This record gives sequence, C-alpha cells and structure tokens, in this order.
Amino acid sequence: MSQKPTTGGVPSPPKKIELFSNTYFGACMVGGIIACGPTHTSVTPLDLVKCRRQVDSKIYSSNLSAWRMIYAKEGIRGIFFGWSPTFVGYSFQGAGKYGFYEVFKYWYGDRFFPGANKTVVYLGASASAEFLADIMLCPWEAIKVRMQTTLPPYASKLGEGWGKIVEKEGIAGLYKGLYPLWARQIPYTMVKFATFEETVSAIYKSLGKPKDAYNALQQTGVSFAGGYIAGVGCAVVSHPADVMVSKLNADRKAGEAAMGAISRIYGNIGFMGLWNGLGVRIAMIGTLTAFQWLIYDTFKVYLGECLTMISYPQPEVINLEQSESINVKEFHESYV
Repeated sequence: MSQKPTTGGVPSPPKKIELFSNTYFGACMVGGIIACGPTHTSVTPLDLVKCRRQVDSKIYSSNLSAWRMIYAKEGIRGIFFGWSPTFVGYSFQGAGKYGFYEVFKYWYGDRFFPGANKTVVYLGASASAEFLADIMLCPWEAIKVRMQTTLPPYASKLGEGWGKIVEKEGIAGLYKGLYPLWARQIPYTMVKFATFEETVSAIYKSLGKPKDAYNALQQTGVSFAGGYIAGVGCAVVSHPADVMVSKLNADRKAGEAAMGAISRIYGNIGFMGLWNGLGVRIAMIGTLTAFQWLIYDTFKVYLGECLTMISYPQPEVINLEQSESINVKEFHESYV
C-alpha cells in the first residue's frame, strides 16, 4: 500500500497547482495534446478519402468503395496513410488550441474585462488561440495533404515530405496554406467552443436539473452530445475553406500568389465544388469534436476542476488529491 511522502515524519501537503499559473496553463496544453493528437489520427481513413475527393470528386464513387480499393492495393497501411503528420500536427495544434484558449479566456475575462459577456469572451479567446495554433499546425498539414492527395504519393514518410518541400520551396512552402487554414480553423474553433457552451447549457436546462445533480456517466453523455452537435456546426462553417486548403496544397503553382491561386481554383471548381466531401467531413468532425470534449473534460477533472468551460472564481490553488473540497455548486452557478 502506497504511503504519502513525509518530511521529518510529518506528511507532506498534497500537491497543488495554482490556478492561472504557468503550470496550470501548461497542464491544459497537455490536455489539448491528449484530446487532439490521438483523435485526429484515429480518423485518418476518413480524412484520407475526404481529402482525395475534395481534390478530385470523381476519384471514388463512394467512401466504402474508396476504402475497398485502397485496402486491396495497400492494405491497412494504405487506409491510414498520412497518420504521422496528422498525429504530430494536431498534437501541436491541440496544445495551442486548448492551452492558449485558457490563457486568453483568463486575460479577456477575469483579468482585464471581468464583467464581459461570457460568450464574447469565449469567441475572442478561441479565435486568438486558434490563430497561434494554426501556425503550429500548418507545416504538418501541408505535408499530410500532399502525401494524401497526390497519386503516386508525394512522399511516403513524414521526414521525406518535409525534406522535399523545404528543398524545392524553402520553409515558406510549408506555410503556403496558412491563410486558408486560418479561414478554415478560426471560424471552426469559434463555433466549436461557443456552440458547445450553449448546447450543454441548453441540454441541462431542458433536463430541468443542474449539472451537479447528475452522475459522472450522465455528465459524460451530455458532454459527448454537446460536442457532436458543435462538431456538425464546425464542419459546415469551415468546409469551403477546408476544400481550398486541400486544393492549394495540391495545386498551387510555385511563386503563385495566394489570392491568385484561390481565384484560379475557384474558377475551376465553382461554388458547388467548395462542398465536395461535406458528408464525410460532418461524420469525421462530429465524432472528433465529441471525443475531444470528452477527453478534455476528463483530463480537467483529473486536474481537480469540477467543470471544463466556466468563468472561474478566484481561489489561489487547485488541490489535486482533494478535489472534493471545491465547491461544485458555486462552480456550476458561475457556469450557467
């Protein structure tokens, strides 16, 4: 049986994390990595087919036929082709998305504008966080898209893809999709956070009881449902930009200006072409968002938080080993 560490025969105080400290924000970044890296990697088969159909709508007749064709030729490795840049890129992005979100939420809310509308704070914090997170994601997304959308593949491994792009186009080649990535991900993340907030609040109001009246499994179910609904909204809002990101990384000519390339590509595919692969992306993003909120909620409970998305009161510390000391009712009332 494990014993608590002692100092001179006296039990040491339980480990604590100071709220809004660098350690706290660092822990939130770790939670973002855990929530985003593995989940995005797990849906690589959907992402692979989605990207290829965005670039060439006639390449496969359906998603099932696509997977059958890929599996027949390349096996399970072909189905998960592009998983490595996906895992690395979205781990970086998750760290930025969730970690910086907590930073900006604190700055825009409790620190500088304590009386601000919560939804405005959520929108501003999520947009600011995603702006930085996309800079972290962009090089890996560029490699992933080129690997997945060119046949034969542009590169078979992450390192090979990085080397080829840098050799031919320099570091700038890794960031040529940054503007459309911002156009895709910033609205996506704003909808993701704000819609999740409102959806979860609406679910509990419709149930007629506060969150703390339900057990952990029931709360998890609400978080998952709220995350899935938010994911559907994210997918629809950001899909045209997602198509353009795929097209730009696959078809932008060397030295071509970003807006010139976008105008040329749009002229080729038209408005309806911006919606290629929407059904697959709704399924992918809905599932992703639901599981990400589920994982992030669980991680923050481990940190000692009672709720995930709240305007926090101002205690100085969170007790990791005695989280029951946190006033759940007070936290819930500040949330709703």
